[in-house]
Amino acid sequence: MPGIIGKKLGMSQVIQDDGRVIPVTYLLCNPNEVVYIKTEEKDGYPAIVLGFDEYKNPSKNKKYKSIKEFRVENTSEYKKGQKVTLDSLKEVETVTVCSVSKGKGFQGVIKRHNFSRGPESHGSHHHREPGSIGMCAKPGRVIKGKRMPGQMGNDKVTLKNRSVVTLVPEKNLVAIKGSIPGANNGYVYLNY
Repeated sequence: MPGIIGKKLGMSQVIQDDGRVIPVTYLLCNPNEVVYIKTEEKDGYPAIVLGFDEYKNPSKNKKYKSIKEFRVENTSEYKKGQKVTLDSLKEVETVTVCSVSKGKGFQGVIKRHNFSRGPESHGSHHHREPGSIGMCAKPGRVIKGKRMPGQMGNDKVTLKNRSVVTLVPEKNLVAIKGSIPGANNGYVYLNY
């Protein structure tokens, strides 16, 4: 199985036999359903589309709140309507985690880019207007990628090689080592 969709429940700790404390993030991965199968002949590449978190009153075209496509090598193993559970994670040690980070709104350069400011006492110009941000006659514009204030957060973040600490298939729970970006109840995509 190439991946599964889950929901972030929150963080906790796992105490190992040797006394080490490992921070973990718990994910609820209820069975995903294969919504659509993409083939090489029809779509140009083989993939399956999984649906997660069903609506209470689904319409004809909208059944799931979260839909994600996962590339596969062979689509003959999957059928439309098939359920994908955490049993496919039993032999997996590390996963790639993908989620959307918390949005922090419009922020200044100190918070957004970790800039520092100078003193604001007598004789200092740090608390006054900074002046030009571009250049002289050539190129006479602000260069692309200039670190300035703006929207912070609400970005897609991918974390590779995250260890799977515990797996509870009966309760559809999986514990991933470390923190995972995003708010609780946010959707998380696991690739393995």
